[in-house]
Amino acid sequence: MHIAMRLMSCVVLTACASAQEPFVAQREAMVRDQIEARGVKDPRVLATMRRVPRERFVRPGSERWAYEDSPLAIGSGQTISQPYIVAVMSEAAAIEPDDVVLEIGTGSAYQAAVLGELAREVYTIEVVPELAARATALLRDLGYRNVHTRLGDGYAGWPEHAPFDAIVVTAAPPVVPEALKQQLKVGGRLVVPVGTTDQELVVIERTANGFRERRLMPVRFVPMVPGRPG
Repeated sequence: MHIAMRLMSCVVLTACASAQEPFVAQREAMVRDQIEARGVKDPRVLATMRRVPRERFVRPGSERWAYEDSPLAIGSGQTISQPYIVAVMSEAAAIEPDDVVLEIGTGSAYQAAVLGELAREVYTIEVVPELAARATALLRDLGYRNVHTRLGDGYAGWPEHAPFDAIVVTAAPPVVPEALKQQLKVGGRLVVPVGTTDQELVVIERTANGFRERRLMPVRFVPMVPGRPG
């Protein structure tokens, strides 16, 4: 009886491993060809991108395109960001293992999961109720107990848990929200796409004397919209 059960378990495990094998290979190719090849160097970010199962965060039926070099629609007019952009933003946030991070725009929860692998605690806000509910359930199913979701207004941030070591914004406001800047620790980094027609990815660091800004690259994100407070 025990032998039969062990054999059955082996068959199930082998089938599961075989099912995951294509995605493991695609994940490795994604990191090698789309991310490392374009200059992302942070070893923790690269290792995380190799680990997080992006296929779980796309719409059902879209798994075959999960590792393409492009964003994908996830419903409600939102997208899961291009893998390279997720890696660039994660590297720019310079997250340490003991950091507490705020994300604005949970969306598919893929960026939240990446941040959850890099930081001690992640607080993430989504304005669309359907996406917030789906993200909360998925993150729970995948075991991300350190990622805390909330339905609410990203423009207001999450002051109860501020100040943050890093803030990552995955939708584009026309200008940088002042509330988010004020919720940074001194030495903290805010990574945000800014603009309407023309957008740029901006990194803002809080210093003892104010804020220091640098611009990384042109980008294209969905607009950041205000919502009801969470």
